[in-house]
Amino acid sequence: MEDFKQKKSVVLVYTGEGKGKTSASLGLMARSLGNGWSVAFIQFIKYWEVSEHNFIKNIEPLYKDKLLFYKGGKGFYNAGKLSQKNVSEKQHKEAANITLQKALKCSQNGKFDLVICDEINNAVSDGLLNENDLKNLILLKSDGTSLCLTGRNFPPKFLKYVDIATNMDKIKHHYDQKYIANKGIDY
Repeated sequence: MEDFKQKKSVVLVYTGEGKGKTSASLGLMARSLGNGWSVAFIQFIKYWEVSEHNFIKNIEPLYKDKLLFYKGGKGFYNAGKLSQKNVSEKQHKEAANITLQKALKCSQNGKFDLVICDEINNAVSDGLLNENDLKNLILLKSDGTSLCLTGRNFPPKFLKYVDIATNMDKIKHHYDQKYIANKGIDY
């Protein structure tokens, strides 16, 4: 181990078609808070109340200024029946850009040790943000801030800018047999 060094911060990606990307980022948040770090958890897609929102809201008072939660999405975009009704493409893009500005601020101001951008990859893949927005977020972050990017379809050409990338592969999911998501498990 004498030849090994430690980086001041890292960029992590949780991507792929399988379940567990947000769950992994929540585990990372718990580990970081347990280490005394300041964490910003910024969500790009989910607007409805899901279990992680309840959890984070419950622990926020315990961590005071060490934990920031920002829910900036307008719901699923271009997802058929799952799409949020009465939300235009323009509104989705505006929400994504406002959320991106929050993520950029948190990742650049040096206040946070870890910034989690949950489902940002979906926002890029869906065209709500462009790839340069994602690249700039990665490249312009503060040297002391680690960054976690979750969601499907992380652009492979950006792997050269990240330190850790995990692809969540789906082996089997009950959704394929037309079962909806389970509260507490899937959301």
